[in-house]
Amino acid sequence: MTGSLVTHLECSATETLYPAQQVHGLSETGKPLLVRYDLEQARQTISRDDLLTRPTDMWRLRELLPVQEPRHIVSLGEPVTPLIRLHEQPATTVLVKDESRLPTGSFKARGLAVAVSMARELGLTRLAMPTNGNAGAALAAYGARAGIETFIFCPADTPETNVREIALHGGRVWRVDGLIDDCGKIVAEGVEAMGWFDVSTLKEPYRIEGKKTMGLELAEQLGWELPDVIFYPTGGGTGLIGMWKAFQELRAIGWINGKLPRMVAVQSTGCAPIVRAFDTGATHAERWENARTIASGIRVPAAIGDFLILEAMRESGGFGIAVDDESILESQQVVARQQGLLLSHEGAATHAAMSAAVDSGLLDPEERTVLFNCGSGLKYPMPAMDNKLPSGPIDWDSLA
Repeated sequence: MTGSLVTHLECSATETLYPAQQVHGLSETGKPLLVRYDLEQARQTISRDDLLTRPTDMWRLRELLPVQEPRHIVSLGEPVTPLIRLHEQPATTVLVKDESRLPTGSFKARGLAVAVSMARELGLTRLAMPTNGNAGAALAAYGARAGIETFIFCPADTPETNVREIALHGGRVWRVDGLIDDCGKIVAEGVEAMGWFDVSTLKEPYRIEGKKTMGLELAEQLGWELPDVIFYPTGGGTGLIGMWKAFQELRAIGWINGKLPRMVAVQSTGCAPIVRAFDTGATHAERWENARTIASGIRVPAAIGDFLILEAMRESGGFGIAVDDESILESQQVVARQQGLLLSHEGAATHAAMSAAVDSGLLDPEERTVLFNCGSGLKYPMPAMDNKLPSGPIDWDSLA
């Protein structure tokens, strides 16, 4: 396996170039930086057949990942996550890419594995971020693995499992009265005072490269023929942006051809800034006030990469759709009982959105559809179960 083919970084708004192998946050204009690679060299030196001899893990296409030295990779054994076909669904072919199988139980492991690996390669020793739960857990775990200090701030109503998971991994964690963008302000204010590096969503260049691997894997798993539609739970939108970037890179090196998937941003009716911006034709999303939803991972009132999310949706012919909490819980229960798959609230939102899209005519039932389950349902509150058996003879009829 050859090393990374990274050449430089580029401002996502102005295309201004920045050198690789240096510490960068946002560009000079305050926009996310994107990692660029020598795709012509990749086209000439690697082939799809090369993957057949490589380990089946997230790092299998290292040429299109930014870590230069393999010794700097911080890994907890990130597998290629499975595609699970759902039967008897509104669409004929529905596949769930189940990201709950990753370390720390969510797709946040992808982005933080790469971000922490790059932090190690660039000599950073203290990292901080705001989180709705799963990203903080991943940062704490990979930080522990790398010997890097982590400081994590989460809204006060973040699921208890996530907060305790962060603390158990040694992350310095605080609950904050407010939403994730309020937590982000604390992280930004502490950069100078505490000397940490801000790894907030898209405020550094490398989490997107980790999330990109979802698209690389998906293409390979489907025999290099991409699905018609992807439903993605969208908060900060790193994964949606990352997959769209992955598809562009795979097309550039000649590994995929034809039409790319329609990218669908799934949000909650209680926090839908991207859906609102898409529907009104805006290029940026206004902050969503009084954001509320049980799907904490998509409760992001304002996304710094909003324009990149909207570009991917429009370029792909996709759309945005928001579903309410009742529909999310109903989908979670239906899929658990009928399919044996315990979705996170965010993953269940994609299932609810698919059903709504079929009903409204936005999705043709014949289109091959992929839903992303971004985390384990075990990390979220579940309905109470109070059945008990008394001592003594059992009334078998009562069990029927």
